[in-house]
Amino acid sequence: MRSFAGTVAAGVLIRRVALATSVAFGTFLGVVPLGAHAADTRPDPLKVVASFSILADMVEQVGGSQVQVHSLVGRDADAHVFNPTPKDTRELAQADLVVINGLGFEGWLERLVKASGFKGPVVVASEGIEALDGEEDHDRDHHEHHGHHNDHDNRHLHDHGPIDPHAWQSLRNAKVYVANIRDALIEARPQAREELTARAASYIVEIEALDQQLTAALAVIPENKRKALISHDAFGYLAHDYGIEFLPVQGWSTGREASASDVASLIRQVRDGKVQAYFIENMSDARVLQRIADETGARSGGSLYSDALSAKGTEADTYLKMYQVNGRRLIEALQ
Repeated sequence: MRSFAGTVAAGVLIRRVALATSVAFGTFLGVVPLGAHAADTRPDPLKVVASFSILADMVEQVGGSQVQVHSLVGRDADAHVFNPTPKDTRELAQADLVVINGLGFEGWLERLVKASGFKGPVVVASEGIEALDGEEDHDRDHHEHHGHHNDHDNRHLHDHGPIDPHAWQSLRNAKVYVANIRDALIEARPQAREELTARAASYIVEIEALDQQLTAALAVIPENKRKALISHDAFGYLAHDYGIEFLPVQGWSTGREASASDVASLIRQVRDGKVQAYFIENMSDARVLQRIADETGARSGGSLYSDALSAKGTEADTYLKMYQVNGRRLIEALQ
């Protein structure tokens, strides 16, 4: 005869075996035990559409697992001559949030939004930066930029106007982009505030560290040697931050080809200004640039990344890696 304690112990054992068997059998049949959904309470990622690859990366860096990002203009692609596809229209229609650069960069966006029927929030990542203005004048001997507050009204969706839209080419502006993206994601997903705030803060620390490194490295290069020939005028903010003079073959938009007089003027400027290096871009036609280099003796400094990241797994597949590559090549060529 079993003791009372032995009977209780045996009963507990039987119940444990029975429970384990029922759970296993229920799982086999597709029946989920109580409490099994506890780990699946996290909401689906926010569907975010970014206008081009650099913004898409910023959203991913801040959003992490909270976001699923689609970039309208892909890697190594030119946003200035972008033609949306039916897939882009579908992605936009299903989005929870759209992130754009603003400053007139996405001239095609208004038509695409209308075609998709998207009614959700559109975040202008450049909101609050000090935009640079100037003129698309290829005969100028140097570029003079003045601070201009960004008002982001509707005309910016139609043309570049007098404002340089490539504001992400300043690491200091990038911190503003990140803050705007963070705030928009928190508004869309307030329960993830702590995670999104921490990720944005960590990202900004990395941006600031890179800015400090480049400032120190470029400061030792004599000012009269900080000159370079480039494909199109996409580096005005970088030039402004680090005291570099860029001579562009094209203006702000790659959609306009350089004329014969533009090329002749640049050849004179390169010779007069003793520009020793030229750079091509990952999404530009380098033939005109090569012609100028052949006639002036300027040497290649390699590729710079302006409006698009490189393919995943390559040297410039994130915003920070892109900026590191650009900075390193400029320093090596201008020394």
